[in-house]
Amino acid sequence: MRTTAILATVALLGLAGTLVLPHGTSGGAAAGEAREIWTEVPWPFPMDQWGKGKAFQCNAADCGTELTIYLRAKIGFCNCSTGVADDEELDRISDFDLLGNQLTAQAPGQPITVAWMKGRSRAFTIWGTPRKSALSVGFNDRCDAIIATAVTGLERPAAIEAAVLDFLNSQTVLRWAEVTLGL
Repeated sequence: MRTTAILATVALLGLAGTLVLPHGTSGGAAAGEAREIWTEVPWPFPMDQWGKGKAFQCNAADCGTELTIYLRAKIGFCNCSTGVADDEELDRISDFDLLGNQLTAQAPGQPITVAWMKGRSRAFTIWGTPRKSALSVGFNDRCDAIIATAVTGLERPAAIEAAVLDFLNSQTVLRWAEVTLGL
């Protein structure tokens, strides 16, 4: 059983290098053309209690701005009865420590859906870095949370929310979530 899970994880990691978007989805693909716009990059942060996550980048030509998404699972860390239903829970599970805990919310968050999971997103200003902001997106399956932190040079990261949610709903991320959450 453990060998099967390891082999499945290795296979999925091989698939997770890029995301191919068909015509009609975000990413600027020409008619009938499929393009790879998300590239997996090395996790740039030190190991902590949540382990290493996954990091993906999209360049400005494809996403409208340079965009990096840091993605991690937090097993057993979500409110089991309500999930990520309010800003307080989203803030509690967010990966603010990766960004030096120097963030200020720009506005209240809003509900989101990623596949079968519900959650919230909220835009933040990152202090101490020139023109950086983040979009924190948290969603859950029962007591397990997945947190995505999208970092951009835009002053208002809510503008990138559609591209972030498209990526989070991609087969690349959903397969990773299924394996990581043991579904």
